[in-house]
Amino acid sequence: LLLTAILVFGVKLSSRFTALIVAIKVTAVLIVIFAGLFYINGSNYTPFIPDKQPPANNEGGLKQPLIEWMSGFEPSSFGVMGIFFGAATVFFAFIGFDIVASAAEETKKPQRDLPIGILGSLGICTLLYVAVSIVVTGMQKYSDLSIDAPLSDAFKAVDAGHWAWIINIGAVAGLMSVTMIMLLGQSRVFFAMSRDGLIPRFFSDTHPKYRTPYRSTIALGLVVAVVAGVIPLKELAELVNIGTLFAFIVVSIGVVVLRRTRPDLPRAFRTPWVPVLPVLSVLACLWLMINLPVETWWRFLVWMAVGFVMYFGYSRRHSRLGMAETGVPGVSPVPDEEIPGGALPGQTPPEGGIPRRDLPDKGTDDTL
Repeated sequence: LLLTAILVFGVKLSSRFTALIVAIKVTAVLIVIFAGLFYINGSNYTPFIPDKQPPANNEGGLKQPLIEWMSGFEPSSFGVMGIFFGAATVFFAFIGFDIVASAAEETKKPQRDLPIGILGSLGICTLLYVAVSIVVTGMQKYSDLSIDAPLSDAFKAVDAGHWAWIINIGAVAGLMSVTMIMLLGQSRVFFAMSRDGLIPRFFSDTHPKYRTPYRSTIALGLVVAVVAGVIPLKELAELVNIGTLFAFIVVSIGVVVLRRTRPDLPRAFRTPWVPVLPVLSVLACLWLMINLPVETWWRFLVWMAVGFVMYFGYSRRHSRLGMAETGVPGVSPVPDEEIPGGALPGQTPPEGGIPRRDLPDKGTDDTL
């Protein structure tokens, strides 16, 4: 709820707060890397890929990965397949780079800044997370690592517990940064959907002073607060992962489709190696998805069913773009009224606000 309030007060405040908590998180990560180097025991890296073993808690059925369940294999952990099972969950740590595109309307130079932000954040996160994994598994045997607090407990195991409190603060900051970025991006997605009519236009209003989509932000914040309070973090992360991976599949397919059906669209950034790169992206996302638990798939399918009911029951009949494409007279694909904030495309947005978008091809198509 605190993060929701900060987002309502404008992008400038939220960006400063995000910079603060990211600095705390990165500091904790760097401490783990450089302080942990002095406690590495090379024997802990043997075997580098542990043999497949039965899971410690005998999880099976709906708890086991979909690919195991479909293949009829016994539940297992570690081994080569264990790497993929872990990757499907660890993917949660990389979520957030896609939100850069969602904030394109509030970026001064999106054509230049978006590719740098997306690729740069991915590269930095990958480097830091790989380094942390190497150091921590060198400090403590993989089989002894704590599930609840592996980093701080690894330092306690080598009598370096004085670093644990800083690492714990960094872990909290990490969760806060991910939550805030997800709230920022999704509230802008809801704003765009509401402006088109896919969801009630009540959520498309912007704050008269801070120029932020406060209604969609507050509604989303309340839902997230309730969900976070009743669903365990691991299950929530898996559900977020499968939804995000599915969205990436849709985007990858969209790149190929738009490149062939709308080659005339202006593209400030052109995805290279089409269609090879998008196809590889689809296959990689599908592979991670089938390595998630069966129960996560059931939740995902139920949520998709709810989405289809809403789309065909409400959204399809109220979408401005949909009505314009089907030739409904007097309907424009973009709102006639000016979005509060008033900046024209290419101009600097007002402080904390969302600029006006007069052309439908200034957002998603450019990103694709």
